[in-house]
Amino acid sequence: MKTKKSNYLRKLSSIILPILFLIFWELISRRIGNEAVLPSVTTIGKHFLQPFADVIGIGSIPKNILYSLIRVFIGYILAILIGIPLGLLMGYFDSIRYLFENFLSLFKPVPAIAWRPLVLGWFGISSLATVLGMEYGANFAIVDNFKLSMIFLIVLGAFFPIWGNTMFGVANVRTAYIESAKVLGADQKDIFFHVLMPAAGPNIFNGLRSGLTAAWACLVAAEMLPGSMAGLGYLITHAYELSRMDLVIVGIICIGFIGAGFDAIFRVIADKYFSWQRNVK
Repeated sequence: MKTKKSNYLRKLSSIILPILFLIFWELISRRIGNEAVLPSVTTIGKHFLQPFADVIGIGSIPKNILYSLIRVFIGYILAILIGIPLGLLMGYFDSIRYLFENFLSLFKPVPAIAWRPLVLGWFGISSLATVLGMEYGANFAIVDNFKLSMIFLIVLGAFFPIWGNTMFGVANVRTAYIESAKVLGADQKDIFFHVLMPAAGPNIFNGLRSGLTAAWACLVAAEMLPGSMAGLGYLITHAYELSRMDLVIVGIICIGFIGAGFDAIFRVIADKYFSWQRNVK
């Protein structure tokens, strides 16, 4: 009975602060009395009650969310394909780590948005449609929304957490595990796939989690680039140019909730498959 009561109180306490925040927001908005400065909660809520309405000529909110999700997942998958193999090799082979680590560390602190001028010079407004050689038409117009420059920025944002955590996880596997496997007759291949990979699994998973968060955070910077015609980042910047602060806040809320949803999924997976790590001393 006490457990049920404590769980109920815990759930109740988690929604108290958001409710108080909304009340405070509404009061301050009415006090200011200017929707161009701080829209009210009710004004923002109307957009979510009519999610499929066209907003400022760039389509509905779900449509813009879909474009953003596709961009992020393309960049995220590319970052995984590059970051995990490189991290594994650098964590396992000292010679490869010495060759690449200092060089890559030079670029790690640079925020993705700082690459915008260079990226525009390298890729211009080229897109997946131009790379695939698609003919002009309806399909070209859709695929043309996925600019190479945007994807590059998202890859940059996701790559470093994935690479760094993978390398750290493999490099810091306990020597006792490796030595025990050798005593039992394991070769280098067996050690790599059956000792290093499982032992480094929690760190690799954390890298994937941080990488997706970073990729999602780079979205606004990526969609501010020329050539963007849809997406949450474009919605925010375009709405700002039109002094539609209500839509700016709608875009921010969507980014926040989707990002929190991604993180919640990773937490559930971590609790299911990596809870054993808490008991490891």
